[in-house]
Amino acid sequence: MEWLSLVLFLLVLVALMIGFPVAFTLAGVSLLFAFGAILVGVFDMAFINAIPSRIYSIMTHSTLLAVPLFIFMGLMLEKSKIADQLLLTLAEVFKGVRGGLGIAVILVGALLAASTGLVGATVVMLGLLALPTMLHQGYCPKLASGTICASGTLGQIIPPSIILILLADVISNAYQQAQLQQGIFAPETVSVGDLFAGALIPGLVLVGLYLLYMLGVAFFQPHRVPKFVAATQHGVTQTQPGLLVRVVKSLIPPIALILLVLGSIILGIATPTEAGALGALGALALALLKNQLSMATLNYVMRNTLKLTSMIFLIFIGAAFFSLVFRGLGGDDLAHDLLGNLPGGLFTLMLLTMLFLFILGFFLDFIEITYVVVPIVAPVLLLLGADPIWLAIMIAINLQTAFLTPPFGFALFYLRGVASDVLKTVDIYKGVIPFILLQLGLLALLAAWPSLATWLPGYLQ
Repeated sequence: MEWLSLVLFLLVLVALMIGFPVAFTLAGVSLLFAFGAILVGVFDMAFINAIPSRIYSIMTHSTLLAVPLFIFMGLMLEKSKIADQLLLTLAEVFKGVRGGLGIAVILVGALLAASTGLVGATVVMLGLLALPTMLHQGYCPKLASGTICASGTLGQIIPPSIILILLADVISNAYQQAQLQQGIFAPETVSVGDLFAGALIPGLVLVGLYLLYMLGVAFFQPHRVPKFVAATQHGVTQTQPGLLVRVVKSLIPPIALILLVLGSIILGIATPTEAGALGALGALALALLKNQLSMATLNYVMRNTLKLTSMIFLIFIGAAFFSLVFRGLGGDDLAHDLLGNLPGGLFTLMLLTMLFLFILGFFLDFIEITYVVVPIVAPVLLLLGADPIWLAIMIAINLQTAFLTPPFGFALFYLRGVASDVLKTVDIYKGVIPFILLQLGLLALLAAWPSLATWLPGYLQ
């Protein structure tokens, strides 16, 4: 009856794409299949009995406690208007450079990614702050929208990224499962710090590719990227004295917070949860220093942190139902038999997995993909010899690319929601294509040289 596990998987995917609530779909469909299988005598009740202990382990998982802390940190930084000052100051720094405003947007996107890790919030912030100014300065609408969407999605790969925290949990479980199947009874794990360190170089390479593209456009197509001209309109202030002081004041706080959080995790000084607490406290301090901390702000941040955390953990619980029922129906063995015997071995399976995840990324959020699809394919890939850190970074960049890809990329919808009618939807779609190609190029580089993702974690151990 292993074919029932495949029917369960496909039915869950269809229901999610239609738009049914994720957590209730995962739990409800799985339980219906389990009870039906019990009635015909092909399902072991031990898997149902294991659900309470699985839920308890989710609620007490020390690494997952970092999720609400990083969400709080990101939302507080969003409300403290750090992006406003960063963008205006960096734009003034590059005001004599053709394409300087585009460079400033990319750098601000990278800093926000390393500060907040919230893709939707970053795209919306950059869309509200930078898009009107770029269009007013004479930037090509396609280039302006593509730059904002691509820079906003850097939060998927540049740590501290929420997806990397979740992938650390899923990949670690898959890695332990693969090692146990190989007879290794003291299995190693993959930590959040490993993935943060592994994502650092690819993330910086991607930022560098974006900057090189912007400079290339400025050199070969200068009419698309004019020089920045200071003005008093559209939120851009006139050039004022003391630029160096303002640059230091704008850059030092977020960079210090990034180094505090990432450095403590990567160097092993603090756990992800402890670093998340430091980040939340640092975000509160920055908001207070900028006179942006009020009861209304605190209420907004705490309420939205609770909503997002509740949604994520409810999906965790639904995914626990799905994984136990899928395993009880023999899904693990079926996946191993089907995927492990493909011609071409690891290369073929990795290519098919990347294509499948890329397509799913059009329709499903990264949390759903991480907890529904990755636990099925990851153990087989790891058994075939894939490095767990490399695999996690490849998946994260793949989903980031799907976030950008027309016609269903989430980042495109975020920007469309805050952009004026002057910007056409087709301009947004065309504008992201060069950045999609750059991200696919990064995936190819990682496939050819896995050490881009594995060297730094190995060096720090």
